[in-house]
Amino acid sequence: MSLAITKVGMPKWGLSMKVGQILEWLVDEGATVDSGTEIVEVETEKIAGAIEAPAAGVLRRRVAGSGESIPVGGLVAVIADEATSDGDIDAFVAEFQANFVPPEEGEEAGPSTEKVEIGGISLRYLRLGEGEPALVLLHGFGGDLNNWLFNSPALSEHRTVYALDLPGHGGSTKIDGGFKDLVDAVAGFLDELGVERAHLAGHSMGGAVALQYALDNPDRVASLVLIDSAALGDEINADYINGFLSAAKRRELKDVLKLLFANPDLVTRQMVDEVLKYKRLDGVKEALEALASDLFPEGRQMVVLASRLGEVQAPVLVIWGAADRILPLAHAQGLPENVRVEVLDGQGHSPHMEAANEVNRLIGKFLDEEGV
Repeated sequence: MSLAITKVGMPKWGLSMKVGQILEWLVDEGATVDSGTEIVEVETEKIAGAIEAPAAGVLRRRVAGSGESIPVGGLVAVIADEATSDGDIDAFVAEFQANFVPPEEGEEAGPSTEKVEIGGISLRYLRLGEGEPALVLLHGFGGDLNNWLFNSPALSEHRTVYALDLPGHGGSTKIDGGFKDLVDAVAGFLDELGVERAHLAGHSMGGAVALQYALDNPDRVASLVLIDSAALGDEINADYINGFLSAAKRRELKDVLKLLFANPDLVTRQMVDEVLKYKRLDGVKEALEALASDLFPEGRQMVVLASRLGEVQAPVLVIWGAADRILPLAHAQGLPENVRVEVLDGQGHSPHMEAANEVNRLIGKFLDEEGV
């Protein structure tokens, strides 16, 4: 059998993922693909994403059909060179299917979340990979570490990645705090885990937290990545903040969450149900209202740090979805010369979820080129 046969498998996006459903093939059988080419769209219980070709070659076999559910690790397609015979492809598929054992229901595959106590509060986090400096991922308002489910595995190939639930969010303690409490929590988290110097990547509100930490602790930040970040201007879509706070029914919340994406179909029933479940936890309402009152009173951003970006000593990358309906694209324009800006056409407020493969490439390339 030819050695130039590469499996395209169903990836594991997030701790709870067991299967993925084939939505749409993006590449025909017989087409030549490069490593990194998006070949098929898959829907998980949380959101849809694209599987990339793991190697260059020819897409010789689409094993799974549209609408079919494939378990994590299962065979989706086969890439090989043109010289590989159809018989070798058939034998590869048959051997894989005969020996593949899907994850059992309830089986714990991969790392689990952990918790650490900081100044009387508990912070939940997920750790992946090895290598320094570590990369710390900070989510936005009302989010949690699962917002990085498409990014954490890819970004942890060459370094340790921590995805953190900020206070008031996810599995962390629900406190009635403000912006400073979030920054202090990140500082305490890094101190407690003994992380002396780290890359920071923040989305939306998490970007504001990362930027403030970088300004306060210049010697401890290796690089800064801001994704559709808050604190780069005072405008914000108040309808999103107010709608997120007030929505108590599935339909109301779904309409609000659609503002996060250029493609509203990415808002699944599972996503809406999980956010509703979170909002109904004790202390969440008070925590979010206190945070919104501190950060976004009267529909404007109180924390604006754009003029201080030039003070950041570490390399800075700003990534922005051109179709962002929550924070305007103008906030990514006219920034200091030390800031690299990448605008993604056709993407909304959450490009790290909507265009995860591209965002992962941009961050990886940025870290490699800057040598940090």
